[in-house]
Amino acid sequence: MLVGRPKRSARSRDQTSEVGTMRISGFSFARNAVKLYYPIKEAILSILPIVDEFVLALAEGDPDDSTRELVESIGDPRVRIVEAIWDEESGARAYSQLTNVALDQCGGDWCFYVQADEVVHEDDLPVIRARCEQVRDDGRVEGLLFEYLHFFGDYEHYQTSNGWYRKKIRIIRNGLGIRSVRDAQSFRYPDERRLTVAHSGARIFHYGWVRPPHYMQAKNKEFLAHRRGREAVEALFEGVTEMDYGPLDRLALYEGTHPAVMGERIAAMDWRDKLRTVDPPGLRRRELHKDERPKYRILSAIERWTGLDLNHKNFGRVIRV
Repeated sequence: MLVGRPKRSARSRDQTSEVGTMRISGFSFARNAVKLYYPIKEAILSILPIVDEFVLALAEGDPDDSTRELVESIGDPRVRIVEAIWDEESGARAYSQLTNVALDQCGGDWCFYVQADEVVHEDDLPVIRARCEQVRDDGRVEGLLFEYLHFFGDYEHYQTSNGWYRKKIRIIRNGLGIRSVRDAQSFRYPDERRLTVAHSGARIFHYGWVRPPHYMQAKNKEFLAHRRGREAVEALFEGVTEMDYGPLDRLALYEGTHPAVMGERIAAMDWRDKLRTVDPPGLRRRELHKDERPKYRILSAIERWTGLDLNHKNFGRVIRV
């Protein structure tokens, strides 16, 4: 496994395109992924069959984290680790900074982004590849949208609330100067202009909220520490070591299949005894999750009644191709 390499120029990318064979670069970033129970290996493996390279920007984490060793165990020469620096002072913007470190090393016509808790179903891979081929020469298409399945608590329940984003850009056209922005949830031009996109016809299986409760709480603390500061977060979570997922019966039940690469991880799930379907009488007051808050319950109800899509959109015009 190689570690880093010189950045390809925009000219070399253009020359690659002229050859006629479409190339797709996969990319992501990570820090303490294993320690925080991210399915990073599964994320990489899920798109590896359709990419020509996969670039991971890896920032040094805690001494007891084994993310590097896990990624190296994939043993595929297409997977490259690029050394990156985690800037604690940047807060949540460190996510987009690391994402751009990996993006700058991508040499494909298209750049396929998966975060460390996002996995693609094998059934969707031919669809994605065909879609990239189809719109490759249509310069209007600057990115491709993916539909999201946000699993929550376990691998059977998922979020449909207005408070959870339903579509995100996960493939972008290379060589246009597009950047990951803010906390790496989307892509824009440096002047903040949003991308013109088309639908990919594929899904992202998001497992960021499927962890043992103590891992979930550790991840929440890390996530909020980059936004509020570590001292404030420690005070907020004082004495609470496990996340309470709440009653899972309020969520939608998933009846489809999961990506095959998730098989072992799903089989190893060992925290069912810490989940519940309903709240028992007399349960202590807990903090409401986003889907339970009045604002999003009202918006979700309006969507159901009217058929309108009131979900936040971090992309520009959607064109039909």
